[in-house]
Amino acid sequence: MAKPSAGDVDYALIGEGYASRRRADPRIEALVHAALGDARTVLNVGAGAGSYEPLDRYVIAIEPSEAMRRQRPRHLAPAIDARAEALPLDDRSVDASMAILTVHQWQDLEAGLRELKRVTRGPIVVMTFDGDALDRFWLADYVPELIEAERKRYPKIDLLVDRLSSPPRRATVTTPPIPIDCTDGFTEAFYARPEKFLDPSVLRSQSAWAFVSDAVRERFVKRLAEDLASGAWEEKYGEWRKMAVFGGALRLLAATAPH
Repeated sequence: MAKPSAGDVDYALIGEGYASRRRADPRIEALVHAALGDARTVLNVGAGAGSYEPLDRYVIAIEPSEAMRRQRPRHLAPAIDARAEALPLDDRSVDASMAILTVHQWQDLEAGLRELKRVTRGPIVVMTFDGDALDRFWLADYVPELIEAERKRYPKIDLLVDRLSSPPRRATVTTPPIPIDCTDGFTEAFYARPEKFLDPSVLRSQSAWAFVSDAVRERFVKRLAEDLASGAWEEKYGEWRKMAVFGGALRLLAATAPH
């Protein structure tokens, strides 16, 4: 059944095996780490299984899902059971903070952003998707219900920029290029590998599918499988397989203070 709101994804159900299917892509990871500047202490909110956490800095990880905390590899620090809306840290206690593909899960976005600003001395880095750009992806033709559900979940980019740009910080937005062999299994990562969507484990690692019905998901998989077998997908979208990178809906926001 579809979930009613963005804060209600049950990672106890969809999160198992998440760490192996949602591995940080090193090229996107380099952009995240560069945005953190020279910070030595980094807060990772909505840390999940630890993707994109820098290994050369002291990281405090916050993750409310027990299923996700359990999947953190041993070389990473254990995550604290807490939420973005009530961070268990003192004011200005970390050099930088990061929130990677998580803000759409927060039950109170405004409170979470206020908390990030409260505890962070330096850069605040947020990676998310632009709901207004989701229909650039061919997936929109196959399952428009998914795109519509996702568009409702993601905060407006202008809103994030406004909230993160409180003085002295100013937020900037970039579009990380998604490489053709992206190792992080979000939906756009497979723009040139449509066969991946026929793997149930791939769909389970993408929270978006929890917001459409089983019937919609099954219809999509059936149609895609038929189109791949018949060559219909290749005829219409074959050029996508030749794109080295895709500039889709992925966005990286970095709120920094001028030097």
